[in-house]
Amino acid sequence: MTTDHNTNFDPYEFYAALVAHKLIIPVGVPGAFGRSAIFEDILERFNALVSAHSADDDAQMMTFPPVISRQLLEKTGYLDSFPHLCGTVFSFNGDERQARELSRRVGEKEDWSNTQSMGELVLNPAACYPVYPTFTGILPVKGRTVTMLHWVFRNEPSNEPTRMQSFRVREFVRAGTEAQVSSWRDMWLERSLGIFAKLGLPAHSDIATDPFFGRAGKLMADSQRKNELKFEINVPVISKTAPTACCSFNCHQDHFSTPFGIKTHNGDVASTACVGLGLERIVMALLKTHGLDPTGWPATVRKHLWP
Repeated sequence: MTTDHNTNFDPYEFYAALVAHKLIIPVGVPGAFGRSAIFEDILERFNALVSAHSADDDAQMMTFPPVISRQLLEKTGYLDSFPHLCGTVFSFNGDERQARELSRRVGEKEDWSNTQSMGELVLNPAACYPVYPTFTGILPVKGRTVTMLHWVFRNEPSNEPTRMQSFRVREFVRAGTEAQVSSWRDMWLERSLGIFAKLGLPAHSDIATDPFFGRAGKLMADSQRKNELKFEINVPVISKTAPTACCSFNCHQDHFSTPFGIKTHNGDVASTACVGLGLERIVMALLKTHGLDPTGWPATVRKHLWP
């Protein structure tokens, strides 16, 4: 295993090293940055490796834009659990007089936020959300599986490089009976650990919880942990003691099935599960583990990404 001695387990040093090696490009806003050709090549190679491992899964590919309808977000209850993470699209809908006032405020560096009004779109906070309405109705006997690669937004600005406001997730979603989706989720956990092992990443899995908001959120997190509804795969990227979650494996029970009327082949309320692989975080885990120049990575790792 190669080591880049210019980076320690420190988020700010790691960010500076990524910039210095021209792997990411600062844009002046915490939690947002550009990606270089080298960074993107690693990301695309990893995504292709995931596709190769899931080629026989009979997963339907879908693609949605990075925005979803506000009504969809409201229907899923997202704002009850994660109001702090939501990003809502506001736009100008005024007349010429109001446009001149907007321009004046911008030129004078005054607040112009109240010249905008909330629209019908929100930034997609989870790659799987647009899929659930497509499952409405009766599922086939074997259930349904969908995969996608989506940009996701979370309102958590940070200078810590793995804590991004805008990032990509390779997602798989399963709908079917409780037994079907739970066994599928567990299969993907073992499969992903196997992929990480091939890439020489010091990964381990653990029970996890979502970042629910407020006091009620603590109760929800406790229930999620008690029922083992969420697992994550963690890799040391900016900390050895608090490794970075790079993948999540979630069972939703009937959380999405009930509001969207998703039924099993025998008419029962279905269960759903999803698997999300955080592509930028996985690229950073590879860069941290093997060095910032991928041409110097171990041949045993490179053969899986550059066969």
